[in-house]
This record gives sequence, C-alpha cells and structure tokens, in this order.
Amino acid sequence: MSEFPIPFNRPSIVGREFEYLQDAIERGQLSGDGHYTQKCHAMLKQIIGAQSVLLTHSCTGALEMAAILCDLQPGDEVILPSFTFVSTANAVVLRGAVPVFVDIDPATLNIDPLRVQEAITSKTKAIIAVHYAGYPADMDRLSELARSHGLFLIEDAAQALGATYKGRQAGTLGDLATFSFHVTKNVISGEGGALAINRPDLVDRAEIIREKGTNRPRFLRGDIDKYTWVDLGSSFLPGELVAAFLYAQLEQADEIRIRRCAAMLKYEAALQKFADLGRVELPRTPPGTTGNGHMFYLLMHDRADREAYISHMRRHGINVVFHYVPLHSSPAGQRFGVTPKALPFTDDTSDRLVRLPMYSELGEDIETVLKATEAYLAK
Repeated sequence: MSEFPIPFNRPSIVGREFEYLQDAIERGQLSGDGHYTQKCHAMLKQIIGAQSVLLTHSCTGALEMAAILCDLQPGDEVILPSFTFVSTANAVVLRGAVPVFVDIDPATLNIDPLRVQEAITSKTKAIIAVHYAGYPADMDRLSELARSHGLFLIEDAAQALGATYKGRQAGTLGDLATFSFHVTKNVISGEGGALAINRPDLVDRAEIIREKGTNRPRFLRGDIDKYTWVDLGSSFLPGELVAAFLYAQLEQADEIRIRRCAAMLKYEAALQKFADLGRVELPRTPPGTTGNGHMFYLLMHDRADREAYISHMRRHGINVVFHYVPLHSSPAGQRFGVTPKALPFTDDTSDRLVRLPMYSELGEDIETVLKATEAYLAK
C-alpha cells in the first residue's frame, strides 16, 4: 500500500484476472508455455503485428535474448541512449560487448539519429532505440543507418505497447523488439515481458534461447522424438499464473490505452497555460507518432525547481517522481560503457524531468493532482 493517498502508480484489476488465475490452477500446469501463454502469444501477435512474439519473465529477459540473437561478442559495440533503464545496457554488457552512450533529441527525449551516426565505428554491431514515454523514436532514420552499415536494430519498446509510428505498430519497426508488463506499465502482470521477432531467420533460434538453449519447443510440437541442449540460452519464460493475469489485461488493452490517453489530454489542457508562459515544458508528440498514454511528465526550470515541486506535491499527499539517472554518469556505465561525446540534453533532462501520477483508474484523483500542480506553478 502506498504511503500517499494519490500514488504515482496503482495496479488495477481490469477484467477477468481472478477467473483466469483460477482456471490456470485447475488446468494443472503452472510452469511456462501452457494454455494462457499460448493465448498471450496469439493476442500479442495480433496487437503488435510482429511475425513472432514470445512471452518472457521480464523485459530485461527479452533484451538479454535480443543480445544473444544479435550474436554479440566481446568488444562489439552497441549504440543506445544513456537516458534509459539499466536493463538496456546490462543486456549488452552480459555478452561482453560495449554500450556506447549517445544523446537524446530534446524535443522527443528519444535517441538522436545524428548522434547515432556519429558514434558508428567498425566495431558497431547494433543500435537500440528506446521509445521513451510510449512515443516511438525516429525509426526511418535509424533503419536507414542500420541498413547502410549492416547493423541490427532493436526496439526497446518497454513503454510503447499500442503506440504507432507512421501507421505502424511499435514492435514492428526493427529486427527485434522488447516489451514490459511490469506493474508500472499500461498492461501489467506484476513482472513480465515479451520479445517480438520480425526476421524469419531469428524465430527458431529465439525459441531455443528462451527454453534454456534446448530444442524443447520442437519436441512439444512433435517435430522430434526427444530434445537436447543445442545453443546458448536460459530460462526466460514466465509461469502460467503470470500469463493468465496478463491475458486478462491484454483483453482490455484498448480500453486501458483510451483511459490513459484521456488523462494525458486532461493534464495537457489544464497545464498548457503554464507552458505558454514559459513556466514549464510539456511532452511533445514526435512527428508521425501516436502515443499510448503511458506517461505524463513535466520539465521544470532546473533541478532545484523540480525538487521543490516534488516536495510540494508530497506535502499534498501526491507522489510525483523523477526518472532515469543517466547511465553514462553511473558507476557501472563508466566502468563498462563508453561515451564518445558530452550528453548535454540527457544531463539536462535528467535534472528537470518529473512524472505525474498515471494509472488506469486515475479518475477524479487527477483533479487533486492538477489543483496542487497549478498552485505550485502559479507561484
């Protein structure tokens, strides 16, 4: 239970979660790849439009699978934004490769393709584009860079289920894409994730990697009479209770997105007057994209302004929070990664950004959040 009457995030029961959990127990298979896992696979393929989708125990696991599928080797370089969660870089480091941190576009907070182009070397193996706040990055320019240099392009779409880029779903824009169903995301299962595979030549190996490096999926389909260890892998699949809960959430994915987008619009409409006065900056929708209502943030004047606002809101029982500490300035980032150039926009954004409460059942709580926010910004 949150200590705040209005928390930053509140998990919601949105459909038939309890019914499906009971059914999963009665079916008698609680390990992975059972009835509800297969139903989630089918629904995610329909939602995303990817060739293949595999549930994982987390988006972290999906990113680690993607790193193996890219055949990252010690000394290879992978270009990614510093303004992201640690899992994006950890997946690279675990394969002995080097994360190369580049700056974000201050208008979108997504990775800047120009900075990516400048960072490409003969050692570069892949680019990871993080779709920040549920808005896809500039995938046309990133795709062209990946094609022209023979690089893998991975979408870290942890926040972007249901978002689109020029009419295409996030998750279909790169070779591989990862999603999160962590409790802070739109569609949740507590912990959980998925890997979307858009290259036919990677589908079979992805199944093997996910099942501890064995060809057990082929055995279960009756293609072979026994299974064995054939490749790198780990236990990346979730249990059936996670899948059962997730399936009930996926059934309501459109309704969840609609509710959250409505809350986003309400925040924006109420606070636009302060943006017009230069008191604060609001999120901007990147050209050609549609968001999914994942996050509403403010960019305050500076770190002191941000901290004062957070303190003000918490005194009113409202939990607003900052976001990433840039990876390039973290102890592990400095140990394992490289930063070819200064990242002024990453550093500035990290100092100024604050996230407002956002969950499916925000309802009338948004009025309390807005009243307290307006009182602070009007000072």
